[in-house]
Amino acid sequence: MSFSPLTQRLIESLTCLPGVGPKSAQRMALHLLDRDREGAQKLADTLQLAIDRIGRCQRCRNFSEEPVCHTCSQTSRDPALLCVVETPADVIAIDQSGSFRGYYFLLLGHLSPIDGIGPEDIGADLLDRRLAEGEVQELVIATGTTVEGEATAHYLSEMARRHGVTASRIAHGVPMGGELEYVDSNTLSLALQGRRVIDP
Repeated sequence: MSFSPLTQRLIESLTCLPGVGPKSAQRMALHLLDRDREGAQKLADTLQLAIDRIGRCQRCRNFSEEPVCHTCSQTSRDPALLCVVETPADVIAIDQSGSFRGYYFLLLGHLSPIDGIGPEDIGADLLDRRLAEGEVQELVIATGTTVEGEATAHYLSEMARRHGVTASRIAHGVPMGGELEYVDSNTLSLALQGRRVIDP
């Protein structure tokens, strides 16, 4: 069965979403057209509004409708702590843990010379200026454990040291409730490297 050109275009457009293949896109498109046109209109209107109004925070580069986002506007946070992450989803994950009360800076990626992604592409110049302001005392680096994530962490730690800022790296290792026999060797290696002394 072939679809009308516009229906086919809608299906193909939906495949831009992560994890949505042709079959899932087809189900979504047919559901919206057949059973929820009101929901489809609301989705279209909200998506257009988001595209038009949501930009980047001038301080942390997270999504924001204002020049400075809600998080960066919170005076209750500790200005001496700055956590560097790769994506907006990382900010949400860390903030939901309730264990970090500083501010954030988003790289929106990581260094990857093979892909042509250099320091300027991840906002290193903006971060450098922020560290030069002298307010940040500790840079908490929360990039991924990939080769690129580790290279990015090393680059950022060197930048922090140039400004006299302490650079720390979040620990990686065995998850709470995890059994060692089911943990992969790379995770165990990171857990052993990041071990700490048990306080008496």
